[in-house]
Amino acid sequence: MKKIILFATLPFFFLFACEDNSTETVTIDSSEPTGDFMSQRAGTFVEQNGTGTMGMAELGTDEDGEQFLYFGPDFQTNLGTGTVTIFLSTSEEFMADPAQGNPDLRLVGNVSMNGESYYKISPVAESKFTHVILWCASASIPFGYAPLQ
Repeated sequence: MKKIILFATLPFFFLFACEDNSTETVTIDSSEPTGDFMSQRAGTFVEQNGTGTMGMAELGTDEDGEQFLYFGPDFQTNLGTGTVTIFLSTSEEFMADPAQGNPDLRLVGNVSMNGESYYKISPVAESKFTHVILWCASASIPFGYAPLQ
């Protein structure tokens, strides 16, 4: 009987044994731009690791001066893992540096669907961010990047 209880509780142990100790809290604002969206920099996604990533990314502002990252209607990537995260980056490579507060990355949010979508950037992203990176945390691989020019 003890073996049955042990095997029955073992999966629950693993569910609660892993926890995220990160202290950064990011609020994702899913609001749409007010009025017209004016693109300031744009780039086409370069697919990585056979994920089918493609389409346009644009960084710009709305009529109120709020900054947004826009994925066009042609955007697509593999969403099977459910953990595709969007970052602004200073290069095309995902270079996490938690000890330094990740100065070369800025978390934007998670990809929730293919096609057209907006991601509000607040506060406004610094000009040093030149790329959009799609990162799959569960597989620890990049899904693609778009150079913003």
